[in-house]
Amino acid sequence: MSGPIAGPSVHGLSPVFLDRIRAIVGEKNLKENAAIANLDYGVTADNLGATAVALPGSTAEVSAIVTAAAARGVPIVTHGGRSGLVGGGISSPGDLVVSTARMNRILRLCPIERVAVVEAGVTLQSLQTAAAEHRLEPGIDLPSRGSATIGGMVSTNAGGISAFRHGVMRHRVLGMEIVLPDGSVYSDLTRVAKNSAGYDLKHLFIGAEGTLGVVTRIVVKLEPRPAATATVLFGLPSVGAALETTRLGFDVRSGHLRAAEAIWNSFFRLTAEYHQWSATDYDANHPINLLISLAGSDSDQLQSELERMYEHVAEAYPEISAVVATSGAQESELWRLREDTDLIYRRHLAAPSYDVSVPLLEIDDYVARCTRELRSIDPDLDPYLFGHLADGNLHIVLNAAGADMTPEKTAAVEAVLYHDIVWKGGSFSAEHGIGSKRVHSLSEMADPGKLELMKQIKKTLDPDAILNPEKVIATTPAP
Repeated sequence: MSGPIAGPSVHGLSPVFLDRIRAIVGEKNLKENAAIANLDYGVTADNLGATAVALPGSTAEVSAIVTAAAARGVPIVTHGGRSGLVGGGISSPGDLVVSTARMNRILRLCPIERVAVVEAGVTLQSLQTAAAEHRLEPGIDLPSRGSATIGGMVSTNAGGISAFRHGVMRHRVLGMEIVLPDGSVYSDLTRVAKNSAGYDLKHLFIGAEGTLGVVTRIVVKLEPRPAATATVLFGLPSVGAALETTRLGFDVRSGHLRAAEAIWNSFFRLTAEYHQWSATDYDANHPINLLISLAGSDSDQLQSELERMYEHVAEAYPEISAVVATSGAQESELWRLREDTDLIYRRHLAAPSYDVSVPLLEIDDYVARCTRELRSIDPDLDPYLFGHLADGNLHIVLNAAGADMTPEKTAAVEAVLYHDIVWKGGSFSAEHGIGSKRVHSLSEMADPGKLELMKQIKKTLDPDAILNPEKVIATTPAP
């Protein structure tokens, strides 16, 4: 067994050290004091608790920063879009934040190869827009597309709406460049899918949340962008009906299933009421609503497929409702009902959120049990549920402000949500990562052999634990 990982030997961000960083990135690209307060902190103000924020413009500058930090034991927290939900980007006094905001160039986009080479700070939306000019797309999509960066998505192994078809971020990456904890650069910008030349080391860094290296460049595999899409919203009586409807989406004769997003009643009512959405003959009180999107080459054929789906579903479940989008604007309106999750956090400040994966056949029992047991903790708990039904990824957000959750109550909620989830073949963290909020859950639920190997890898690559300390795995022993 390996010993505890050493914590960072922090000597503070001295004027000499800050002058060195300033010399690397330029005067205007090192933020201190009030200049940090003017930055967008993203999901939480704790992201910008650091003493200074550096904005390098190249891999060479990142390497020089990390080399200087390693020499003084200065902790580094890497930031992308600051849209993470598990505290992976929080920083403290004495830390140096390294932001990839200036590293936002698409270096290569080849429609023949269907490959893009991008810097880590490129946002998903920027890549989607550039790829669309060549009738391509990254094969991954998230509601936070406007702020989420490719580097951040790599670091958290992001999933999203299309994971059931195109995989998660791990499956979209062909090659990467990473600055290691000693400042050296590991560069493998392979642009081909077939590569059996030794260990595929990039997978160590995908999902590592900046604890093993700073991602600087990524080679992303692109997919053909469909010429047409068609979207329908079903109101359904049960999870079983939603799963059966999703299965029909996989069996279409023209096109393919692009998305299957489930919206349980409490979240659906929240977004529908806020956006004043309604449709003729659509009952807003169904237990579950299912947003189905098909993609293909012919819009009329896709609409015909939706009609056939409706006939099959209505025959089995006569009480359903359905509304088919007949324009791009109506598609956007339907998707807003699923994607406007910020409404929850505006109503319940810092509401605790959870991100689990559940095998499809277990979802119905899981939701019923969790709903029942949460109410036994607090009768007022009625969580908002939504998620990617085709791959079993559920998002659960409590209808409670974070400030109202005591440690004891939080522990009780997690005990309910995580009960037997690993044993049943699921995961307590589907696509948001571990960050700082889920460290204890990982230590409690991970296979001991896996956890020990993770610690050994961290200790080998980052023996002084300067990269994103106290995230994913604890870098100092518990008191």
